[in-house]
Amino acid sequence: MLDYFFPNLLIGLREGLEAALVVSILVAYLVKTERKNRLPLVWVGVGAAVALSVAFGAFLTYAVTGLDTFKQQEQAGGVLSIVAVGLVTWMIFWMRRTARHLKTDLTGKLEAALAMGAGAVALMAFLAVAREGLETALFFFSAAQQADSEVGPLLGFLVGIVLACALAFALYQGAVRINLSTFFTWTGAGLVVVAAGIFAYGFHDLQEAGILPGLNSLAFDVSAQVPPDSWYGTLLKGIFNFQPQTTTVQAVAWASYLVPVLTFFVWPSRKLGAKPSGPATASPPEANTVEAVAR
Repeated sequence: MLDYFFPNLLIGLREGLEAALVVSILVAYLVKTERKNRLPLVWVGVGAAVALSVAFGAFLTYAVTGLDTFKQQEQAGGVLSIVAVGLVTWMIFWMRRTARHLKTDLTGKLEAALAMGAGAVALMAFLAVAREGLETALFFFSAAQQADSEVGPLLGFLVGIVLACALAFALYQGAVRINLSTFFTWTGAGLVVVAAGIFAYGFHDLQEAGILPGLNSLAFDVSAQVPPDSWYGTLLKGIFNFQPQTTTVQAVAWASYLVPVLTFFVWPSRKLGAKPSGPATASPPEANTVEAVAR
């Protein structure tokens, strides 16, 4: 039941909090500028973005499982996994690069939308959340399709989303104060590790589909020491996508992604001579911006 629970909880928490903070910034700005009458328009846009993301996730599930042959399913799953990892990686670095200006960019776009009319406000909120939602749906689908059961991934993802919404609401109300820079730094590093496993498994899917060779060429086989059906084997598979029987292509793909991406992720703090509070001391994504707007 708890297969892939924790990595999908991380996905839901990290990605959900990004989207929730975007919504909080928009709401806080309207409240501060005494335009609460426009709040329903924001919620219409947010609701439409959430509905689109859920529909997109359902479409991916039924489209892949509905393919005629096993090889077609593996091919589609492998390609989608690699694409999802690429999008998530880009989003992690994009957030770090633009975080300082995110509040200014969002409120500027919202002000322009307010001047254009009601439809523009709803569309602006929709686009702001839909980008996060579609990317999250694809990443969650890629992570969940490798699990033996749908219960664990879905439960973990929903718990992460609920925690993200609760945390964003608490920040908005000023009930809690956390260092969001540190939070997003650690969760970003965690997502890189999760993405490395998905990336490697995507290449394994392409091997099973016959697109890539080497399905029987193993880098290592520790199935005797780490039985796949053991509790620790299940835990390692769920968190790190670790397989006791790992092909050479999988191992190379995992290392080729994890080493350079994680290195670049932590590199800025070393380059600038900063004292890292975690894997990196990136510019704080939305750090305290919700509180700043609300004042």
